Amino acid sequence: MKIIAVCLLTFVCSVVVAQDEISLFDGEGRAAAYIVADDDLTIYLWSGEPVAYLVRDSGRDFHVYGFNGNHLGWFVDGIVRGHEGDAACAVESVFSNPQPEPVKSVKSLKPLKSLKELAPLRPLFSQQWGELPCRSFLKQGEP
Repeated sequence: MKIIAVCLLTFVCSVVVAQDEISLFDGEGRAAAYIVADDDLTIYLWSGEPVAYLVRDSGRDFHVYGFNGNHLGWFVDGIVRGHEGDAACAVESVFSNPQPEPVKSVKSLKPLKSLKELAPLRPLFSQQWGELPCRSFLKQGEP
């Protein structure tokens, strides 16, 4: 039986059996991307494109880097946030009534990771959604 410590990926530190993907939703509650835990914390768009990955920051927090080496933001408490501190994507539990997840497309091959740029200082996080929807935000990481 496969056991993964979810505190590696989510804001809840608990043990879950066989959870290896975490869905990310846009501000409208639509499934847009997902994190694959046993694939180097890669973030795939729902269309199967690998666009970004997570790198541990401190404690339960993660940096979000694109395969192009750009620092996109942070994954903290189940929310992906950009450099202005606004939310771009979030896990299902953040929403009161998310839309059902459609069928995922087949995953494309991952590109090589480019040299990572230095992360900026983390901003104060806002209580609002950013202008870029989740998919567009993450596509900034394409090589």
